[in-house]
This record gives sequence, structure tokens and C-alpha cells, in this order.
Amino acid sequence: MFREATFMLEETDVLSLVARIESEYREMPGLRLTEQQMQRMWCIDGAMCQVVITVLVTHGIVVKTHRDAYARAGRGDSPEAA
Repeated sequence: MFREATFMLEETDVLSLVARIESEYREMPGLRLTEQQMQRMWCIDGAMCQVVITVLVTHGIVVKTHRDAYARAGRGDSPEAA
């Protein structure tokens, strides 16, 4: 039971973090951050950052640019130009 509760808490934490980061990208459409910058900005470790990035990319919220930064998806301009 404790293990299930811990997993649910972690999943809830991830979803809350994803929602917060998604809102940051919506509020700042030109935001482009590398993985390391994301870790510093949102005070998360590398493993958590990878989980968050995976969710954001999978849901079409951000795209990875050729400069290894993550930018808001669907802005009408190509992230490769960043």
C-alpha cells in the first residue's frame, strides 16, 4: 500500500511539474531552454528532467531544436531556425 501511495505521489508531482512548465512555455512563447537550463530553472534533477521532457515532447507541447534546446511547439516558426 505504501509503495502504491508513493508512486501515486510521484506521478502527481510529475503531472504538476509538467503543467507548471507547460504554462511557462505558453506565457513565454520564445522560451528556449536546454536540459541543463531546465534543471536549474525548475530545481529538478536530471532524471526528473528527462521524464518531464519526455511527457512534454510526447504531448506536443515542446520540440527539440537542432541546438539541443526545447521550444514551444506549434508556434508557426521552425524550431530548427532557433
